[in-house]
Amino acid sequence: MLLLKSNDILPSEITPPEIYRERRRFMQGMGALAAGAALGSMDEAHAGVKLAGVRASAYKLNEARTPFKDVTTYNNFYEFGTGKSDPAENAGSLKTRPWTVTVEGAVKQAKTWDIDALLKLAPLEERVYRMRCVEGWSMVIPWVGFSLAELLRRAEPTGNAKYVEFVTLNDPKQMPGQRTRVLDWPYVEGLRLDEAMHPLTLMAVGLYGEVLPNQNGAPIRLVVPWKYGFKSAKSIVKIRLVEKQPVSSW
Repeated sequence: MLLLKSNDILPSEITPPEIYRERRRFMQGMGALAAGAALGSMDEAHAGVKLAGVRASAYKLNEARTPFKDVTTYNNFYEFGTGKSDPAENAGSLKTRPWTVTVEGAVKQAKTWDIDALLKLAPLEERVYRMRCVEGWSMVIPWVGFSLAELLRRAEPTGNAKYVEFVTLNDPKQMPGQRTRVLDWPYVEGLRLDEAMHPLTLMAVGLYGEVLPNQNGAPIRLVVPWKYGFKSAKSIVKIRLVEKQPVSSW
């Protein structure tokens, strides 16, 4: 089980069943993305670069970790296709340098960081979380990253900030799945501000001690361990603090 340093997550904070059931019905009724020439290979999509200075964290599971191969070849990342192997096959087209993330909205000072600055923003920790999918499968993954709260505090949220909206990259040239209408692009997700500031909410930049592979949401993604995987936005380029609940992709 998760070893929490602060209050346990309340059952009311877990994604309601009516939401994930509706999403499952949508996915079951959706056809596969039309086949096309692969824009990259699995080897190209794997980063394979070790992250330096990663420290152990108290946030971990006492369970066997899912093998690296499974974590990096069985994914939901519709920007690269709706099949489980599509992200690993197609994500080699994604260029993660240069890359910036902007924090804006209800903050005292909007800020933009490039990915190299984000890697130095706070000490990197390895956190072992179980990621659960609404489709009924899960994986135990050793993520590397830092608490989202570390990033948000630097932008100084104002009293009007009630929610946090996450926006992913929208670039059909790099992301072939965005050439379809399977979703309204870009992918958008949201959290309440208290959820975003919870110490377990992670901005992940790696897994298994290595730079995050493209198919897993490189170069930086959200990981919220008590919510289903679709809440954890990948390849984030913008974070907005807002007063009203964001309209998410699902």
